[in-house]
Amino acid sequence: MDKARSTDKATVRPPRQGLLRRFLASGPRVALRRLALAVLLIGTIYYGVIGSLLNTVDADVNFMPPSPVAGGSHAVNMAEALILREVQTNRWAPNDPPFFPTAMHDNMANFQRGMMRAIGRFTLQLEIQIGRLRGSSAIDEDLKRASGLLQFPTDVWLFDFNQSLLPVQPAEVQYEAAARALRSYNLRIAGNTAVFETRADALAFTVEQIADELGARAALIDAHIAAGHFVINTQSDDIFYANKGMAYASYLLLRELGRDFERVIQSQGLGKVWSQSLDSLRHAAEQRPVIVLNGRGVNSLIANHLQIQGFYLKRAILQLDEVARVIRAGR
Repeated sequence: MDKARSTDKATVRPPRQGLLRRFLASGPRVALRRLALAVLLIGTIYYGVIGSLLNTVDADVNFMPPSPVAGGSHAVNMAEALILREVQTNRWAPNDPPFFPTAMHDNMANFQRGMMRAIGRFTLQLEIQIGRLRGSSAIDEDLKRASGLLQFPTDVWLFDFNQSLLPVQPAEVQYEAAARALRSYNLRIAGNTAVFETRADALAFTVEQIADELGARAALIDAHIAAGHFVINTQSDDIFYANKGMAYASYLLLRELGRDFERVIQSQGLGKVWSQSLDSLRHAAEQRPVIVLNGRGVNSLIANHLQIQGFYLKRAILQLDEVARVIRAGR
């Protein structure tokens, strides 16, 4: 009997303390230190690891529209497809709120801003030039709607307190509506009930406007480099990825516009310079530095990625200007 009692006492264990009770029992200083480490670990995983995985820059230069309108414009198909890819497939990042894991990452957001800027400017050229007979007939309603929606601010989420205290439609909803308007216009092109002018002067005007937009971005690079910023800074990063997005979207849109205006390009003998301009934009879009560096020019041991990007942008601008000059000279 005594032996059984001793065995029972040996097997009795003290009650287990709860996690919170054990945490507090270690003392306030130790508890605060542990809490800080836990918050740091969770923040690193949430914003660092998960945020990095979600911060994707999709610069696939071989991208083609997955569901094009047969018989429509190749360039309009591309504009619609790029919008839907960024707002549906890839997720629209510029309006991510601070509590999203991507809040500490802005490469994807700046890239998408640059893309949407290029698509918006191209759609404007459709509205005022290519989508009108001789550039003087009535403006197409679908193009007017698409162009207006693409001017919507990129960073508006569910709330925009500058406009209202009530929820609003976020940017991606506006852009999806623009994509639908572009598809409606393209369906009417395929049905021969909408205007899509493949005149030489319409092409010249469009490439001039695209070149002007690229010129503004190249000038921003020049001003940033002239300011002499430190080798690593957030501004260089922001400018680089916005330019990358603009170069990328411009490359794809012009590539497809070349298919729409193939007859004009060939008849004007512009095949070579047109291909060269596409190559320049593709090179600008394909740069993928691990860190965007702001070295001090050609004599520096450290690269200046903005300067390299600016070289390709300026070369594309000169080549597009050459396209417009040859067309206007041949009129």
